[in-house]
Amino acid sequence: MAGISPVDPLLLASAGVSLGIIGGLIGSTIGIARAASAGLSVLSEDAAQFKWVLLLSSLPMTQTFYGFIFTLLGLTFIPTAQVTLAKGVAIFVIGLGVMLAELYSAVYQGSVCMSGIVELPKTKGRISTSTMILASYIELFGILGMVFGYLLLVVVAGLSI
Repeated sequence: MAGISPVDPLLLASAGVSLGIIGGLIGSTIGIARAASAGLSVLSEDAAQFKWVLLLSSLPMTQTFYGFIFTLLGLTFIPTAQVTLAKGVAIFVIGLGVMLAELYSAVYQGSVCMSGIVELPKTKGRISTSTMILASYIELFGILGMVFGYLLLVVVAGLSI
């Protein structure tokens, strides 16, 4: 039985790129829940802050889109690639990296947004712009996870962009 793989390389690669959306969904859910929970407390004190609470608590949602884009692009070109077991494992590991990037980016962005939301009543909303700027730094890691993951997929699969 030498040379026969117990694992289907195409299935392994497909599962790997699917991890991107999974990380985005889980991370966004946790990040939004943290920020929105803080928002409820703030709104009980100052209902006029609703627009900022809504905006800041929705920021971690974008990592779901990045994970979706990575997964969609990966699933569209993997079937056309010659996926060996080594490539399947490499693609799975790349997907795992994207999953972690999207997950942690969304969770920690939610924490930053939560901290800013808590301060909205004290600052009468003036903290909102600063919070969005600081949260965008964490957002960058979600974007980089998607872009680097896709570029690595292209290199591993031996395809042209």
